[in-house]
Amino acid sequence: MESSTVITIGQLRINRVAQHVIFWTVIFWLFAGMYAVKTTFWVSFRNNLFYAPIHMTYFYVLAYFLLPKYLYRGKYVGFALRLLVLMFSVIICSRLVDIFIASPYIIQQFPNIEQEFVDSIYKRTFLQKITDEVLFINAFKMMHFVVWAALGIKLFRMWYERKQAALQAELRALKGQIHPHFLFNTLNNLYALTLTNSSKASQVVLGLSDMLRYMLYECNTPYVSLQKEVLMLQQYISLEKIRYEERIDLNFTISGNLENKLTAPLIMLTFIENAFKHGASNTVGEAWVNIDLQVTNEQLKLKVANSKPETMPADADVHHGNIGLQNVRKRLELLYPSAYQLKIMDDEDTFLIVLELTIISQNQPVPNLTLA
Repeated sequence: MESSTVITIGQLRINRVAQHVIFWTVIFWLFAGMYAVKTTFWVSFRNNLFYAPIHMTYFYVLAYFLLPKYLYRGKYVGFALRLLVLMFSVIICSRLVDIFIASPYIIQQFPNIEQEFVDSIYKRTFLQKITDEVLFINAFKMMHFVVWAALGIKLFRMWYERKQAALQAELRALKGQIHPHFLFNTLNNLYALTLTNSSKASQVVLGLSDMLRYMLYECNTPYVSLQKEVLMLQQYISLEKIRYEERIDLNFTISGNLENKLTAPLIMLTFIENAFKHGASNTVGEAWVNIDLQVTNEQLKLKVANSKPETMPADADVHHGNIGLQNVRKRLELLYPSAYQLKIMDDEDTFLIVLELTIISQNQPVPNLTLA
């Protein structure tokens, strides 16, 4: 059996062993209800428990031995042969339990049961009883219904976990692309300041240190505190103010309550960084960047607008800007499926993005996606 890894379902923490116990209890409870038409419920429940070791052995041998050792490794013939042997053995064991334990128990509990049923147990040879076609088929159906239902749940869970793992890997890859781009731009800014022996270089180093600490140690989850994310944006904008000084007209407005709200990390940074890099840095003369963040109880709305140069420099890194926008679109699709809107307007002299996200509160369950 698998290790007793603890998972969270709502506010209830159940380990793997308890999950299995609950599953089998529910299964036998349901079967008891199905067969209680001819007997009382508790007699039917106890009768079903006689078959429990067979059901469980069948499931665990199939799910934790045959599937991983043969089917998953492409050994289809070996899997098929062993499955047939296992199925036949299980049915024979089921018939033996029926003949020697379950049926005598029913007769003991109901002395007035039909004589035909009693005769089928005591007046036939062992070979006749174990090879009875109707009972053999019934044993086959009962065993396989229970086990394959359990197996279906396990396979669905495996598929879901693999899908989540693939999403996690893609998110890590997409988010990993942000750090080098940001670091490269900031180091370029720092280099320019050191060439002029600017005293502001130390401020850039300190601000960069704070931002990198946040990116490396607090962005390892799909969602982070909106307050911390906005604080990081303010730090980034402060670095850009140092870089451009009076050459840029910058407005950053925030409205609404940021407390107890979550957002995906570094999503907004991509748009703001794009505004400075492809708007302000390429504009000859005075450039402008307007950033407006509105937060309500249900929605976050970010508007980022920037000026565009009359002519784009030959060495402008437009391609990287497009990649950055594609990156953020993919992350939005993964983290906010059907819960976001992104509008991009590219006019002759203005570039505008409008991002709307459904707010996630800290006291509500977040989508089931964790990054290792």
